[in-house]
Amino acid sequence: MTVTRFAPSPTGRLHRGHAFAALFAAHAARRAGGRFLLRIEDIDASRCKPEFEAGIFEDLAWLGLAWERPVRRQSEHMADYAATLARLEADGLLYRCFCTRADIAREIAAAGGAPHGEAPFYPGTCRHLSRAAGDARAAAGAGYALRLDVAAAFARTGELDWHDRDAGRQLIGPGRFGDVVLARKDVPASYHLAATLDDHLQGVTLVTRGQDLFAATHVHRLLQALLGLDTPEYRHHPLLQDAGGNRLAKRAGAESLAALRAAGADPVTLVRELGFIDFT
Repeated sequence: MTVTRFAPSPTGRLHRGHAFAALFAAHAARRAGGRFLLRIEDIDASRCKPEFEAGIFEDLAWLGLAWERPVRRQSEHMADYAATLARLEADGLLYRCFCTRADIAREIAAAGGAPHGEAPFYPGTCRHLSRAAGDARAAAGAGYALRLDVAAAFARTGELDWHDRDAGRQLIGPGRFGDVVLARKDVPASYHLAATLDDHLQGVTLVTRGQDLFAATHVHRLLQALLGLDTPEYRHHPLLQDAGGNRLAKRAGAESLAALRAAGADPVTLVRELGFIDFT
């Protein structure tokens, strides 16, 4: 059975881009006679607000969407993520990184390399820091992140692949990305770790999400192999853009669904404008 999910973070009000993503996932489930789930990705307590979570439910209901209960909230499952991190650490696949973003950027510049994607490609500065040195810095109060040793991980798994319904089979190896962050002191599990584990625990068989997360799927496939998790199929949909060609985003002030609703917008018309004519 096809199982899809929509997994927003309650850090602001939803906009048209979120509506498209939710409808895309729900439509895929409906066409296959499957199940559509909702997950609230609220690990970052400093940015997630109860009023924004309530707004998610309100906006999705306004669009005419129905989802299965109970809704999984990541903040209620910290033990799952902690246990997974402990397992990776016991396998010798994690290390503490004390670098700031500025530190990483300086090292890349000194090496003559270019950043990969939106974030700098981590050069492995702290990978060989001794355990004793790391313990001392942590005891002194230095902040750190837990990174996955990608080279060591691929030494265990070998080359991997995953399938996107539009782009086809994707091969990945250790040269595709740097040592990704799986947790920080203030955020106990990264998006990579939490989303990958949640999709497995919720039985998601088709992950639909934006093209901006295509590269992240390489990381998720590696985590699945290391942890013995199910590997779903993927479909990365296009991103909605504003009149200037920029993708819609909360931080850029994209018009919210709440504002559209207050202005008298018709949800059926909006759903059809987003391309889901047979959904209404």
